[in-house]
Amino acid sequence: MTEDDVPVDIYHVDEALEEHQIARTQEVKNSRDEKRVGQALECLGEACTNNKNVMSYLIDAASSYATLQEMCDVFRDVFGVYRDPGTF
Repeated sequence: MTEDDVPVDIYHVDEALEEHQIARTQEVKNSRDEKRVGQALECLGEACTNNKNVMSYLIDAASSYATLQEMCDVFRDVFGVYRDPGTF
């Protein structure tokens, strides 16, 4: 058996479930305290910049209903994005 012969199971998300989850996320984002979210993300950015342990800042951001994407955006702003040089 070669690598080409191995079947690959592909997960397909039900479109109704996807739409429901998007609606739930929008509902949370519309009802959260934007000022608290902004402060939590700002503190997270400062902790990253000052080389502090960020776990408590991540917990605070998540508790204020910041999304994972928003927290990762802070990391990208501070640390940049890794680009594989593609050399061996």
